[in-house]
Amino acid sequence: MAVDCPGDLGTRMMPVRRSAQLERIRQQQEDMRRRREEEGKKQELDLNSSMRLKKLAQIPPKTGIDNPIFDTEEGIVLESPHYAVKILVEDLFASLKHIQHTLVDSQSQEDISLLLQLVQNKDFQNAFKIHNAVTVHMNKASPPFPLISNAQDLAQEVQTVLKPVHQKEGQELTALLSAPHIQALLLAHDKVAEQEMQLEPITDERVYESVGQYGGETVKIVRIEKARDIPLGATVRNEMDSVIISRIVKGGAAEKSGLLHEGDEVLEINGIEIRGKDVNEVFDLLSDMHGTLTFVLIPSQQIKPPPAKETVIHVKAHFDYDPSDDPYVPCRELGLSFQKGDILHVISQEDPNWWQAYREGDEDNQPLAGLVPGKSFQQQREAMKQTIEEDKEPEKSGKLWCAKKNKKKRKKVLYNANKNDDYDNEEILTYEEMSLYHQPANRKRPIILIGPQNCGQNELRQRLMNKEKDRFASAVPHTTRNRRDHEVAGRDYHFVSRQAFEADIAAGKFIEHGEFEKNLYGTSIDSVRQVINSGKICLLSLRTQSLKTLRNSDLKPYIIFIAPPSQERLRALLAKEGKNPKPEELREIIEKTREMEQNNGHYFDTAIVNSDLDKAYQELLRLINKLDTEPQWVPSTWLR
Repeated sequence: MAVDCPGDLGTRMMPVRRSAQLERIRQQQEDMRRRREEEGKKQELDLNSSMRLKKLAQIPPKTGIDNPIFDTEEGIVLESPHYAVKILVEDLFASLKHIQHTLVDSQSQEDISLLLQLVQNKDFQNAFKIHNAVTVHMNKASPPFPLISNAQDLAQEVQTVLKPVHQKEGQELTALLSAPHIQALLLAHDKVAEQEMQLEPITDERVYESVGQYGGETVKIVRIEKARDIPLGATVRNEMDSVIISRIVKGGAAEKSGLLHEGDEVLEINGIEIRGKDVNEVFDLLSDMHGTLTFVLIPSQQIKPPPAKETVIHVKAHFDYDPSDDPYVPCRELGLSFQKGDILHVISQEDPNWWQAYREGDEDNQPLAGLVPGKSFQQQREAMKQTIEEDKEPEKSGKLWCAKKNKKKRKKVLYNANKNDDYDNEEILTYEEMSLYHQPANRKRPIILIGPQNCGQNELRQRLMNKEKDRFASAVPHTTRNRRDHEVAGRDYHFVSRQAFEADIAAGKFIEHGEFEKNLYGTSIDSVRQVINSGKICLLSLRTQSLKTLRNSDLKPYIIFIAPPSQERLRALLAKEGKNPKPEELREIIEKTREMEQNNGHYFDTAIVNSDLDKAYQELLRLINKLDTEPQWVPSTWLR
């Protein structure tokens, strides 16, 4: 046909045989389409016969978790998993206006008017916005979930339910899923899915960190909340004009935020320039600040290894400490005061000079750890202090000191205890590591009463022995003198020869020993152990010189110091007993008490002030009973 032939002419002149061929082709295509649909329905029925696929079909679709990667645009409502329609109040109002013009009957017009009034209502608009927000949230697209664990099982099950005519396709599907490249693809998919399914960490709005520029330097901007009258929990030092963070204290806001680090240089705090200020100025500045603090920092360039998990150690303090009197404490506000005998829970020894610790019993009232002198640092400065005092000593009047030394020597000749005094006086006492110990019911700790003369320790011991004979007992002493007629060996004394006694002294078997009228007397460790093994509580009244030997044994003694009351009260108590001490004798008792506490107080577990013998007895009994019900702090070396 010519290209310029009119279309209607060409149609009219088409041969009839060609039109019949086109009709048959259309019929064949329609038949093939129907057959494919019927075969698809049959195959779907076969697949649905799988119990596992039925169960999978019954599982509700996964809604996933919130993930910003899959957030939809604001104002979009997802009406199905496949598409979203943007619906706004303005669009709804415009659609209703358009419909209003197309409807002519009065009922429809009235309905449209009511809808328009509803759409214009503020409450409806607010509710509509809430509906949109909830809909967007509830229908967010789910992140991908792992496939590789299910792919092979599902392929095998599909293959089993297929008819024989389709077995080849099922085998090809299984082979395809087993191919290395497909396995690698599925594994990569699963790795991505695993990362995207992880929950986002919950951030604290009170802390904040970002990076910026400050005078051409890359800086870190940190925001931390600080409570009123509570230290931030960080100390600083000066390096030339720079202010450097030198320590982060456990439990403080700085440590909890995790944003301040040792070695960071502080440039600004709340817009106030810090470079050029000394540490005291920085301290005064921070002490007046509370609420949100914004720091501009130059991060430390030092790469510190991650801190090792530190174990808490418990120590008993053997000295008094007041940070307000310590010129070396890095920050007086962070210093922890304590007294001799206090138990400290040391949580960090990262700085060997200044440990971080809590005081026993104050954990709830102490929001952040305090700084206490480290053991080696305290020993060094105590040694220096003693050296300075020794250099100054010749300048003092020596009469009083000489008299005391001579008096002490006379006492040692009279009662020659183990020679521990010289070593104890030279030992620099700082801390002793402690552990909790609960005494067994069948192995009671011996009770040791220590105190100066005329303070009541012997009277208290005897009262316990008389009132509860079945519970308390004393250790049978050893002696070299001859047995008297009324005495029973093993009950009153262990009678031994002088040679055997001296051999036991050399072997360190005596807690204390001495010589009186050319006869040796002493209390042995084995004698105390015999009382303990009998199930009774051993009561001893010893001299302070014996305490070190006793503590180094395996007896685990509980040492109670019996202290006198005030000088006037002591005079009244002794007057009741028919004694009339001279003022210098009373002063000597008080002075002896101070000396015993100073030189041996680190051995005492507790103390009782004997202002009234009856009350002191009740307190002593309460402390002894408490050993059965509550664990006590003992040196850790006892339990190793």
